[in-house]
Amino acid sequence: MSDLLPEIREICRLCDIKPARSKGQNFLVNERIYDDIVAAAEIKADDIILEVGPGLGFLTLKLAKQAERVIAVELDDKLADYLQTGIAAKDIKNIEIVNEDILRFNLGHYLKSSEEYKIVANLPYNITSIFLRIFLSSPQPPQSLILMLQKEVAERIVATPPKMNLLALAVQYYAEAKIVREVKAGNFWPEPKVDSAVIKIEVKKHAPAHSQTLKNQLIKDKQFFRLAKIAFSAKRKMLKNNLASGLKIDQKIITELLIKNKFNPQLRAEDLSLEDWRKLFATFSEFMV
Repeated sequence: MSDLLPEIREICRLCDIKPARSKGQNFLVNERIYDDIVAAAEIKADDIILEVGPGLGFLTLKLAKQAERVIAVELDDKLADYLQTGIAAKDIKNIEIVNEDILRFNLGHYLKSSEEYKIVANLPYNITSIFLRIFLSSPQPPQSLILMLQKEVAERIVATPPKMNLLALAVQYYAEAKIVREVKAGNFWPEPKVDSAVIKIEVKKHAPAHSQTLKNQLIKDKQFFRLAKIAFSAKRKMLKNNLASGLKIDQKIITELLIKNKFNPQLRAEDLSLEDWRKLFATFSEFMV
């Protein structure tokens, strides 16, 4: 299971790299799992891959063998320096190392607006939600995302009623998600406290970037998620209570609208499917302007 551990330890020793748990730096030491990640990405010869959190570059090299181009974004200065040096020494032309925070990354500096790309990422828990929001709602979203996440977070993303949640809705609104495989904590060094999972998110087609259709859609999306946040605002309360409170509308009117549109007024937000949410938005969209 730990086939890469001796090599990883030696690299860290030589380069004075100390994995920081606070940054989610747990290096994957099982090469078979790297191969599973590459297989899940279904890379074509002309694909552009945006890799987030390349670490020591084991996955980066595997991606570069199959893709036309790999843009690897690494926040840690020492890791980025190690990757730059290694790529230069190997004279690999289709890997570009970017020492930057992915949450501030300007995609337009590296891709034309017409270019498609795929994301492969090892994400720390604390940026998962904002990362997904940035890229899924982007005017230039990826075709797909292969993410290594905490198992609990991956399970939240693929949740269905009666365990629907705001993160699941935010992802499923834009894409279809499934868990590819679970990854036990022992496959990492240092070993984290929890298990992980590889998740695949396939993004639905968007309107062309900068089109009026897209601008209208972005406004609609914003209104949709405002409604969702209101509905999920108090988890234990029924939908009608949260909507009445958040929309500042009499609960009697809310209940009448729910019944008229064939919603059980006793439901909670986590009981609704994606299609239910679309129907709910259509019902209350006039109040979201």
